[in-house]
Amino acid sequence: MRLQENNQYLRSIELQRDRVDSYSKYPFCLPAIRELSSLSFHPNVTFVIGENGTGKSTILEAIATAYGFNPEGGTKNFNFSSRASHSELYEVLKLVKGFKKPKDGFFLRAESFYNLATTIDKLDKEGGGGPPIIDSYGGISLHEQSHGESFFNVFINRFGGQGLYILDEPEAALSPSRQMAMITRMHDLVEKGSQFIIATHSPILMAYPDAWLYEIKESIETVKYEETEHYEITKTFLNNTQMMLDILMDSE
Repeated sequence: MRLQENNQYLRSIELQRDRVDSYSKYPFCLPAIRELSSLSFHPNVTFVIGENGTGKSTILEAIATAYGFNPEGGTKNFNFSSRASHSELYEVLKLVKGFKKPKDGFFLRAESFYNLATTIDKLDKEGGGGPPIIDSYGGISLHEQSHGESFFNVFINRFGGQGLYILDEPEAALSPSRQMAMITRMHDLVEKGSQFIIATHSPILMAYPDAWLYEIKESIETVKYEETEHYEITKTFLNNTQMMLDILMDSE
């Protein structure tokens, strides 16, 4: 059964502004974070979108880290670190949780997925007395699959429902058809009581029905799907391909 407003896992975040030393240093100098006070989440699916460098991945990383996930991705049980690069934002974020706790959870971030796959192989090689970790991911080393297949197999095999799933640009390795298949999988997991918070550039993924969309520019604003720059630009390009190519490649 899908979550409702009264029983979602993560209701909102609040920036404890009195604990921020300076808004002139990263990441607090980013306009969206400098203006942030609170951000509420849909019980099922919330998207955070925006141009590169606006801070959407930084915000998702902070949410995941504050919740207890490993900053480089994985479940709460992972504690590997190839390079400590996460910001201080999580230290001054207050999470407003629901009364219901998720039975599953995962933080997936495209840029450090390789490190996650390497850690799983390493832990399985060392052994721990239990079943191999990779069994929960489809049974085949994530390094022995294409980048896209390994991503998709995490969604299919590792995500079990009744979970909080925080995904940072999950479309990075997925073809358009796989992105559409991901919508099907997301819907299945939502129906099994899951909540998603996703940073994405994909106009395919953000079409998920009834989701909340936050677009980051100078601040964080709610926006309708058809009003997003991603939708407008993609639609214009596909409907006027030659004209757009002429404009883009005009050397004069």
